[in-house]
Amino acid sequence: MSKSNSVGTKLNIVGTNTVTVGGLTSIGGIEINAESIDVTALDNITGYREKEPGFKEVGDVSLSGFLDGSDAGQEQMYTLLNSQAQTDFQIVFPSKIGKTWSFTGYVSAFSTSADVGDAITFEATILVSGQATLAASSASAG
Repeated sequence: MSKSNSVGTKLNIVGTNTVTVGGLTSIGGIEINAESIDVTALDNITGYREKEPGFKEVGDVSLSGFLDGSDAGQEQMYTLLNSQAQTDFQIVFPSKIGKTWSFTGYVSAFSTSADVGDAITFEATILVSGQATLAASSASAG
């Protein structure tokens, strides 16, 4: 595998019929953070706090793109916002990268915007629940 530009990256809603969200101009990255637990005892004489790792959190994935009234993926994102259903998603990178993020989450926000002289856009947020996994792609994004 090698480096690649981002053209061809896609977001899939995984289910009985996997649907790709079309018209995207940006897919926010997966960011995993680990909590730290302070375990410094009163008898510590070093002057330095002691820490242990805690839970990890993935956070959310932000999306933006051009609103397309006939795009099944955008329609599904809005439907998922209303249902609040936990759903499987994938961010599939181009085949030169050969990696896919897989995660479960729910759509927590969906908005549209219309400005003079600009295309109508949408934004959405997926709140990730549990672990996100970066693995070799089983299918390429182009």
